[in-house]
Amino acid sequence: MHIRDILSGKEAKFSFEYFPPKSPQAAENLFRTISELQLYDPAFVSVTYGAGGTTRAATHDLVLRLLRETRVNTIPHLTCVGHSEREISALLESYAEAGVSNILALRGDPPKNGAGAAGDFPYAADLVAFIRRFSQRHGHDFGIGVAGFPEGHPSTPNRMRELDHLKAKVDAGADYICTQLFFNNGDFYDFRDRCELSGIGVPILAGIMPVTSLGGLDRMAELAAGARFPAKLLRALARANGDDAVVRRIGIHYATTQCADLLDHEVKGIHFYTLNQSSATVEIFNQLGLRRSDLVTA
Repeated sequence: MHIRDILSGKEAKFSFEYFPPKSPQAAENLFRTISELQLYDPAFVSVTYGAGGTTRAATHDLVLRLLRETRVNTIPHLTCVGHSEREISALLESYAEAGVSNILALRGDPPKNGAGAAGDFPYAADLVAFIRRFSQRHGHDFGIGVAGFPEGHPSTPNRMRELDHLKAKVDAGADYICTQLFFNNGDFYDFRDRCELSGIGVPILAGIMPVTSLGGLDRMAELAAGARFPAKLLRALARANGDDAVVRRIGIHYATTQCADLLDHEVKGIHFYTLNQSSATVEIFNQLGLRRSDLVTA
């Protein structure tokens, strides 16, 4: 199903992100997670793509398995860094043949060793335009998503220029925006308003990742460079005195409060960064009072 149809209607949509497993045991755990979260009728799920295409084959294989074994709309990530037009064309042809309807187009990060960073696509807008041209040539209308950064893109300190770059992606053919994780809803609302003022009219989904451990908090800071952790959240976590169970309860409660406020402010959708685990997301849904039968199906 095309993302335009998935995101149609007034009801907020819910979606989940997974990453390719690195071992048979991790794959077994992932599909247990997928089975549990599928009961909540996500509008779609997305599958990440490693830095510099390091998980290209694994991402492709997981996407095809999800298409075979589940009934959920599956959106593969695709990145620019280190890729030629020929490589991207081959992936798009394979996805089109398999029945994939949508792509999340990202600039991506280079591998940590810096190898293979060059490619034919300097920016995400170039990849979006290429996918749109591919769609026109092959008669397969891919829906295209792009990333947004409510707290600002770490490589673009000029916030005016940042919105210019985002609008370039939308003008190149993007159908929706999925944001990086954030912890201050005010940043998201301001970002949404600035998008509207910039002439960006596509749906914007809010990215949420609950804190479930202090180690996870550190990893989030690395994962989302430039992410701001509000004093209110840090103060609450400090009161846990290192108790892992208490930290987890605080993080899930905070994320639930975020989600409730987003829903009250008519967010188009909430995208959960699950880290291939289901329990925190399930607890958020339960605390929101969203029983399985209440959720909107795609």
